[in-house]
Amino acid sequence: MLFDTHAHLDDAAFDADRAALLAALPGAGLSFVMNPGCSLASSRAAVALAEQYPYVYAAVGSHPDAADEVNDETIQAYRALAAHPKVLAIGEIGLDYHYEDIPRAIQQQAFRAQLALAAELDLPVIVHDREAHADCLAIIGAYPQVTGVFHCFSGSAEMAKELVAKGWYIGFTGVLTFKNARRAVEAAAAIPLERIVLETDCPYMAPEPHRGRRNDPRNLPYMAQKLAEIKGIPPEQAAAQTLANGKRLYRLP
Repeated sequence: MLFDTHAHLDDAAFDADRAALLAALPGAGLSFVMNPGCSLASSRAAVALAEQYPYVYAAVGSHPDAADEVNDETIQAYRALAAHPKVLAIGEIGLDYHYEDIPRAIQQQAFRAQLALAAELDLPVIVHDREAHADCLAIIGAYPQVTGVFHCFSGSAEMAKELVAKGWYIGFTGVLTFKNARRAVEAAAAIPLERIVLETDCPYMAPEPHRGRRNDPRNLPYMAQKLAEIKGIPPEQAAAQTLANGKRLYRLP
């Protein structure tokens, strides 16, 4: 059994078959799915999905592409949503310097505000870090009581080891299976299996041999297989350990 620790099943890419897909997940070996929000609207949609399926959980937060919506009212809305028993984290939050549609200063302010909320509520966070490694490390360093997962990890093996030493988890997507995924493979090899979680980040990041198509949680075994190869263990062990890690990350019994 597997835990997809990051899936955007509220995305419009699933509008045509969302109910059928979600109903099929337990039969496909999925024990749990975490559906993070990317904005206030998608956070509300994530909570609504989690209410419908016992194996789906939600996180609430504004992605850096929606950082300009974060203000006192938004934080209060997230505080209220986080009181829901199916909400287990604040996320997905962080920094994205690839396109910079939102100025860096606004992204950083939103990131800090949501980390402060996580500290207040004693919740883990889901961090999106794209081409912003140094600033992400500096900002989380100001909130040492907050940990969680750096999802879709794109940093170096040295950065992964630094995060693990601080109590963080590292999330790997289908990128791990790509032929040119040297950094992801090196990072996965460098850190303990007990600190790795697997995720689809669907509908994006489909693994080989489905790269370029719509991704969904049923593709998670490809990541478990690749992680098993990297660690030199059976796929069943990789699946079981990453399931346990995801439960520990999100404090599920």
